[in-house]
Amino acid sequence: MHSHSDHLTKQVHEEHSGEWYDRMYNNRALVPDFAEHFTRWQHQSELARQDRRAVLDVAYGRGTKESLDIFPSDVPHSPVFVFIHGGYWRSLDKSDHSFIAPALTKMGSCVVVPNYDLCPAVTIPQITMQMVKCLAWVFNNIKHWGGDPRQIHLIGHSAGGHLAAMLMACQWQHYDSELPVDLIKSALSISGLFDLQPLVKTPFLMDSLLLTQTDALSCSPALMPAPNHGKLISVAGGSESQEFIRQNHLIQEAWGEHRVPICEDLAGLNHFSVMTGLVTPHHRLYELAQSLLD
Repeated sequence: MHSHSDHLTKQVHEEHSGEWYDRMYNNRALVPDFAEHFTRWQHQSELARQDRRAVLDVAYGRGTKESLDIFPSDVPHSPVFVFIHGGYWRSLDKSDHSFIAPALTKMGSCVVVPNYDLCPAVTIPQITMQMVKCLAWVFNNIKHWGGDPRQIHLIGHSAGGHLAAMLMACQWQHYDSELPVDLIKSALSISGLFDLQPLVKTPFLMDSLLLTQTDALSCSPALMPAPNHGKLISVAGGSESQEFIRQNHLIQEAWGEHRVPICEDLAGLNHFSVMTGLVTPHHRLYELAQSLLD
């Protein structure tokens, strides 16, 4: 998963003040009612976990956070959606995001929502490798819950959108020669981050991410060659900061329209309200998620 140095030369960063980076990347400060979104997510997630078919806290590794929740489909051999939560790699939990499962299972998919360890206990490269381990586990085991391992799709929000892109770029056979090269068929990144270099300079994240320039370079999908397989759809809220909108378009510029055929800013939505689109039938974001299964 290493970046190519020739790609780095294309990324010339203007210097900004710490205050500017905070203003661009601190979404909770940008969205004063962010807590209301979290409260609603948690309430709807509790309801979703009451589904008798839900299988909670299945281990994909030995670590305390290496577990996932499975929301099986009614249909055998269903395509699989793996949803990777956000929270700047340092907060939130899979249990805050069960609310996405009912809408996605209604599309006829089996839904998996994993957890991962959070910074500063771990680094972003370590989290990335946890997600690699998780997806390998899903490939090898999801058939027991009616999922088709040959139809694995990712959805990620914010930091989860970054991790989804990293998994698209993963060379699976280097991890395990038994895995297919095209383990991930497609991905939908919602408000994802594809160049982590600005976060090294973002004051409110420094103490928790402990992000080095080296790690920022090695974990920036936009600085990597485009994957050889699959397609990525990238969206952000049209009301997000100019940096999140820049990041949204950066991955299409870096990987090309063949690999990233759709890149959109969804009008009127901020970093948190954008998630409502995913669970609202006929919404553009819902339809984009559904299109991954076609």
